[in-house]
Amino acid sequence: MANQVKVNFNEAFSGELIAPRGTSKIGSTEGTLAPYDMLLGALASCVHATYLGICRKKKVAYESITYDIEGIKKDEIPTTLKDVYVKVIIKNSENEKKTSSSMELAVKYCSIYQTLAKVADMHLDITHI
Repeated sequence: MANQVKVNFNEAFSGELIAPRGTSKIGSTEGTLAPYDMLLGALASCVHATYLGICRKKKVAYESITYDIEGIKKDEIPTTLKDVYVKVIIKNSENEKKTSSSMELAVKYCSIYQTLAKVADMHLDITHI
């Protein structure tokens, strides 16, 4: 299964990511996304898509989820990620044990999470409110 995007840049660090279903501005100015913004956002999106499929199969319900993801880079070049902290806040879960175990399965099966785990220590923290 192939995924493809197109990215156009001007002579500076100002560009546009064009994907099959949408676009995003890339850059270092207000209203744009930086490379690690997109990477960490992709991680949250992948984990959540995987989580939704697991919750549907387990028939688990909740009101909403917030992902707060922080990536800490190494000092040495190349400055790859050293640690990634994935904080998940699940609101109004009908079964906290099932929603937590579903999230643990989601990170196990999320391809982006597992790709990042090859270079960084991954830390998952699940909170219920």
